[in-house]
Amino acid sequence: MALWFSASAILPALIRDHGLSAFQQALFTSAVQAGFVAGSLSSAMFGLADRLDPRRFFMAAALVAAVANGLILVVGPTSPAVPVLRFITGASMAGIYPVGMKMASTWAKGDMGLLVGLLVGALTLGSASPHLFNALGGVDWRFTIAAASASAGLAAFAILLVGLGPVFTAAPRFRPRHVLEAWRIKSLRLANLGYLGHMWELYAMWAWIAVFLDASFAKSLAPEISSTAAKVAAFATIGVGALGSLLGGLFADRLGRTTLTMLAMALSGSCALGVGFLFGGSPVLLTAVCLVWGVAVVADSAQFSASVAELSRPELVGTMLTLQTALGFTLTLITIHLMPHFIEMLGWRYAFVPLAVGPFLGVWAMARLRAHPDAIRLAGGRR
Repeated sequence: MALWFSASAILPALIRDHGLSAFQQALFTSAVQAGFVAGSLSSAMFGLADRLDPRRFFMAAALVAAVANGLILVVGPTSPAVPVLRFITGASMAGIYPVGMKMASTWAKGDMGLLVGLLVGALTLGSASPHLFNALGGVDWRFTIAAASASAGLAAFAILLVGLGPVFTAAPRFRPRHVLEAWRIKSLRLANLGYLGHMWELYAMWAWIAVFLDASFAKSLAPEISSTAAKVAAFATIGVGALGSLLGGLFADRLGRTTLTMLAMALSGSCALGVGFLFGGSPVLLTAVCLVWGVAVVADSAQFSASVAELSRPELVGTMLTLQTALGFTLTLITIHLMPHFIEMLGWRYAFVPLAVGPFLGVWAMARLRAHPDAIRLAGGRR
């Protein structure tokens, strides 16, 4: 997962060195999102995760993604080929994240929430790792790209050491003709609205937090340490989400799906509203708020998928989950590209404020779902 934000992590350096336009900046991440949507839909429609050994599918996807990412070093960061390479990287991720989730689920014995939380935690920590590579590499952005590609290459072979659990089964097939059920059935509609509210905020925050911290620390710290401090803080902000994912997975089955998701979105939305007021101020206080945001923004992520799986007819689970993922990652294209305009129009103090709209809408949707009769099917009756 280090490949996902490998190019986004080096944006502050590329902006300084190459003067990238706002559209180019956003494209470094949004092309990955678009590729992931295309790859996920294609994989689901052709049943690739079921027809192929999931470990070999994962290995092939990781190798293709590693090569595509590494080719940025050959063509250069301003080349028109970069969005294409990022798209290929995203499409390959469809053979990594969902397939890894499926392999882990084969070991579930009444602890699916914990297992899913662990996987999302791994996704989060991996997504944060380019910021750590960036700090270790100093001013040379090439180190970050190379390290991310190398880690994906290592993962491609490490996955062969993974065994499949005793409950390995074929996933439900994707049925395009049934996609409208996600809107017609009210409980599914509310669960999907909650997920969309969550996704409105999540990837825009992950994509732009490093640029925000770099700009803020440049105002409050000495020039010789501000850039490295911002990189480490960005890594910590995203990486600490692994703890949020683990805690979310542990407690969602006990607190209830809607309870956990509403608490997480209320907290993350509040952070989006307030974090900009600390811009240029105390680096310690700003980092502390960002760490809270990093925990909250992803703690609920896996629970939306779990909710949709529990609310769907068994034969349509694959379709509903594929549709949810496709809609969510497509939505992220909007907020990732809007962020440069928010920054230009509102300044960093208010740039993240529009992101709060998503989680607060999500809280409303999950509160409505909590009151719906179908909610009794969530987490064994714990709404």
